[in-house]
Amino acid sequence: MAAVYQAADSRHHRTVAVKVLSPELAAAVGTTRFLQEITTVAGLNHPNIVPVYDSGEHERKQSIPLEEIVRLTGRIAAALDFAHRHHVVHRDIKPENIILFEGEPLILDFGIAKALSADGASTLTATGIAVGTPAYLSPEQASGGRDIDGRSDQYSLACTIYEMVAGKPPFTASSAQAIIAMRFTGPPRSLSDLVPTIPARFSDTIARALSLEPEDRFDSVSKMAQELKLSLTETERKLRAENRKPSLAVLPFTNVSTDPENEFFADGITEDIINSLTRLGALTIPSRTASFAFKKHSSDLSDIGRKLKVENLLEGSVRKAANHLRVSVQLVEVTSGNAIWSDRYDRELADVFAIQDEISSSIVDAMKLVLTRPSAARKPPTHNIRAYEYYIRGRQLYHQRRPETMIEAAEMYRKAIELDPNYALAYAGLADSLGVRYGSFGASTLSQSEEAAKHSLELDPYLAEAHASYGLVLSYQGRLDESQKEFERAMELDPTSYDTAYHYGRMLATKGDLHKAVEIFQHAASLRPDDFQAYAFLMSMYMGVGDLEKEQAVGRQMIEAAEHALLINPGDARALTLGAGVLARLGEVERGHEWLQRVLELDPDNAIVVMNAACVESMCGNLDESLAHMKRSIDLGFRNARWLRYDPDLINARKDPRFMDVIEKLEATLPKETQ
Repeated sequence: MAAVYQAADSRHHRTVAVKVLSPELAAAVGTTRFLQEITTVAGLNHPNIVPVYDSGEHERKQSIPLEEIVRLTGRIAAALDFAHRHHVVHRDIKPENIILFEGEPLILDFGIAKALSADGASTLTATGIAVGTPAYLSPEQASGGRDIDGRSDQYSLACTIYEMVAGKPPFTASSAQAIIAMRFTGPPRSLSDLVPTIPARFSDTIARALSLEPEDRFDSVSKMAQELKLSLTETERKLRAENRKPSLAVLPFTNVSTDPENEFFADGITEDIINSLTRLGALTIPSRTASFAFKKHSSDLSDIGRKLKVENLLEGSVRKAANHLRVSVQLVEVTSGNAIWSDRYDRELADVFAIQDEISSSIVDAMKLVLTRPSAARKPPTHNIRAYEYYIRGRQLYHQRRPETMIEAAEMYRKAIELDPNYALAYAGLADSLGVRYGSFGASTLSQSEEAAKHSLELDPYLAEAHASYGLVLSYQGRLDESQKEFERAMELDPTSYDTAYHYGRMLATKGDLHKAVEIFQHAASLRPDDFQAYAFLMSMYMGVGDLEKEQAVGRQMIEAAEHALLINPGDARALTLGAGVLARLGEVERGHEWLQRVLELDPDNAIVVMNAACVESMCGNLDESLAHMKRSIDLGFRNARWLRYDPDLINARKDPRFMDVIEKLEATLPKETQ
């Protein structure tokens, strides 16, 4: 009925205890009577009676920003969901059982909850004793129900959030019995009525979580927390509505050819259109990875649009027969389901690049876009369509980022070059696949990668991809100043390339130029707000420069993006791997290890996955596990020794003398110029 706090009396420089009556008790006693009683007690002077120094009345006011309430709710919800998955219901969630430690919430009394769940709950309910605190008690607990699940904790947490926003619980009365009875007579007053400035969706979410019947609430506490987060996102979106760019996702085009082998061709056209629209700078375009998660989808377009967070979708089909090509496309508004524009292109196969440019131009006209970059038709990268087919096969294999697919990708690029020795873009692709084989998987392909990148530049000095490829090669060779010049030139030629910004940022991190890396990763994140990778590395850079506030803020953005990616594709190993590390840095160590275990089960022999496991364990201070993962990753082919020396995630591991032994053994296997 009251909370006691240790406090400092600033006037008399002494430590005192402050007792704060609950709103229910304060209402029952009344201010006048309370002050009279305190005056009487204050006159008592006895060695076994605690003296009363002062008394007074204080009106509780909201002082926590709504964004912070949502952040804290997300943390609490994650902890409760973890408990619920292990069949533990807390049964007494309330402000007094949630404490803050270094800005992170901790839930108390889980030991009691476990005991009740294991042994005593049925006995207590059978005797009619409701476990919990009246102001936060769920209706099913209040009525002595036996089948209590996580939705009961959801109700109690919603009561707590209600109080954080409004300054009082949803139901207040002069007695515990009256408070409990109010739950069954009607809903509480809407939060929007009490605090008009909060988003309506936020208020509606809390109202749903406070539903009388458990089945009318959210399926889990995390879903409630996610809805609260979306309510703020929706508000921010409305505030930015006048300035933001329209959004469009390009779904993988369907192959309607009689030959199923032509599916790669439809995928290649899709990716080229994504890249073409991205270069215009007038649209927010989800990444290829996000769009291709809906390949061969059965969902309706409104559901896809909601998951991809876009207002418009472009879908199409490709029929390829001999030298003839038919491409049908349709631009759809997600909300209404109406087609904004559609067309069909019946052309010769050699016109494939012209068709892509015409589709991009038609979208610009149909959506009345204001371009931030010139919409000039591109020079066809090759006039040999067979070479183009090999190129797009190589690109699709490259995206899979596995040792065997990198070998196959290089072969596809070589076949494209055989058919068109002047295909600069194919040389750049070959340089990338060979470079990644060296940098990530330890293949002796660095000199071949350098040769391909240089040849690409000779063929087309104005090709952004060629400069980016050469910059990547130079970074692997340790020629970091030269690498930086190449990346800068690539960004100058094509500032919309996410891949260039991403690899440039990683090179700068290896170089130790963390402040510049912050700038570049910020740019990468602006190009693809839905992509979690740039946020993950940006968080590491903020950690490296000692900006804790921005580190935490970007970390939360990363987890939101990773959760979104996992919603689209639950088996996204990259989202799980990087997300595990970010969760560890945010203090959600248990959840981080859950994600890490999931990805190690999905892809146990991936060198990058295992090295990221080493990073997570380093951040958690588990140095034996970190070094064991590091050694295994190197055994699996990881070769980027410079990254290990500078990666902020490995700060703890680098303090262990065994770390240098691992690095020195790795560097002994590398060419001298790459160490």
